Amino acid sequence: MTKKESAYVEEVIKCPECNSAHLVRDYERGELVCEDCGLVINEGFIDQGPEWRAFDSEQGARRSRTGAPMTYTIHDKGLSTEIGWKNKDSYGKSIPTKNRAQLYRLRKWQRRIRISNATERNLAFALSELDRMASAIGLPRNVRETAAMIYRKAVTKNLIRGRSIEGVAAAALYGACRQCNVPRTLDEIASTSRVSRKEIGRTYRFMTRELKLKLTPTAPEDYISRFCSELKLSGDVQMKANEILKLAAEKELTSGRGPTGVAAAAIYVSSIICNERKTQREVADVAGVTEVTIRNRYKEITEKLNINVIL
Repeated sequence: MTKKESAYVEEVIKCPECNSAHLVRDYERGELVCEDCGLVINEGFIDQGPEWRAFDSEQGARRSRTGAPMTYTIHDKGLSTEIGWKNKDSYGKSIPTKNRAQLYRLRKWQRRIRISNATERNLAFALSELDRMASAIGLPRNVRETAAMIYRKAVTKNLIRGRSIEGVAAAALYGACRQCNVPRTLDEIASTSRVSRKEIGRTYRFMTRELKLKLTPTAPEDYISRFCSELKLSGDVQMKANEILKLAAEKELTSGRGPTGVAAAAIYVSSIICNERKTQREVADVAGVTEVTIRNRYKEITEKLNINVIL
């Protein structure tokens, strides 16, 4: 039985919800699930895997399934070794002073051979820059992995030549945000990057054309939850804002307008309706738009949708 296969368990355990004996053990999620009603009966299963024997240390190391997972956010995918800075051996004993000079040389050459050519040096710098920007904005792991993959494709197709590493890395991060439906504006990316918004936008358009990235336009609904969270608004305001945006989309009030401005105006209107009033300045600061934009979108929404708002 492999990790990706689900095995039927014995009929000793039954589902407490529907009394069904058709239970599936999902090793990818570590859950015991009822096939009939979908109830998660238990979670946190450990995949014991097939039993195997090792007759020496080399065979045991080869068959071992432990260790750090492979990741694209490190230039060597996290597969290289590293000599630690502690002057201790594998048993925890201090290394004699006469051998420390040799250990120092080994550590120095280990660092050198991890980055053996210009491509690896480029990747090492760019991926560390990607990680720095993603941490500053608070992006999840899947966005970082996607951004690293986009950057690696750009390196493979030689799209870096003539462009700054920081600009391509920032454009890859912006594209990854769009691809993973975790929208961030160009201004937010530019605020953490060392290049201008104009250069990021130009590089992003070039990369999407050359790499044929299929990215859908961002919708105002994608920004509602994040803006409401930053403004400390309740779930009622968020739900009302989504309703307003749905009605506005039916009346074609969202087409041809910036999604952040429309989302900010919808939140402003819903905050007034739900008696959790926020000023236009507060909403504008969070959304990264001007008060004039919010006023214009707000007037359009209230007039076309016949919403009576008491200011």
